[in-house]
Amino acid sequence: MDRLKLQAFLFRISWLSIVLLMAGCASKPTIEIHDEFGKYFDQCGVTGSFALFDWKNSRCILFNPDQYEQPIIPASTFKICNSLIGLETGVIPDENFIIQWDSIVHENENWNKDHDLKTAFKNSTVWYYQELARRVGVEKMKYWLETADYGNSDTTGGIGHFWLTGGLRISPKQQIEFLEKLHDGNLPFSRRSMEIVKKIMIAEEKPGWVLRAKTGWGYLDNQHYGWYVGWLETPENVYYFSNCIQVSGEAGDSFAIARREIVYKILNDMHLINDQELLN
Repeated sequence: MDRLKLQAFLFRISWLSIVLLMAGCASKPTIEIHDEFGKYFDQCGVTGSFALFDWKNSRCILFNPDQYEQPIIPASTFKICNSLIGLETGVIPDENFIIQWDSIVHENENWNKDHDLKTAFKNSTVWYYQELARRVGVEKMKYWLETADYGNSDTTGGIGHFWLTGGLRISPKQQIEFLEKLHDGNLPFSRRSMEIVKKIMIAEEKPGWVLRAKTGWGYLDNQHYGWYVGWLETPENVYYFSNCIQVSGEAGDSFAIARREIVYKILNDMHLINDQELLN
């Protein structure tokens, strides 16, 4: 563990040097508050927040800015980082690596079969990623979370549960910062690992743009948390987004749909996509 801690420390020092060097020339993004986006949350019967970083124009568009830096359980959005760690440690050699289903029947029928990394990511197959995390182990998992500066890097709650019901937390702001580093190849993983994950993240691909994203659904203290995070890539620009919705009590299919639907409607309002391409 001492060697891993030393590597993590040296990596952080090197990145801190780069950040300090660039601080003088990097301008802060313009902040725009868009309260009108609240109508889409109201239509879906949820509360929450939306954040989008427009890279080319260096502007950050926010709805409910009070939640922008609030630590929240990442749930299955952690599968982005978990995939990177699995690949980097060699636990998973590539996106075609199959883990056999253990025959435990789950409510989600799509989980009740063997999966490789591609299908497990697409179907958000929890058991696959729990097994991946167990094979990585607590020590290496903690090392890579700290080295990648992912949220609060807290692995308490069990190696198969820390991102679902344990201590791991990440804010919408941190989600966007992590995604930007992944897009730019600036995370402490090999280019190969990052390219594989970017490929399996493709949710939609249309003429003129590509949408890479991941959903998440967590439940803590009688509160459901629904995520949709990712980026929209065009030939001229990249738009990183984080949508986090909440509802108390019961939540069903409409809650799952709302995570994406709100994002599509906002991107449509911004004339970045035609939401009918995604909602039909």
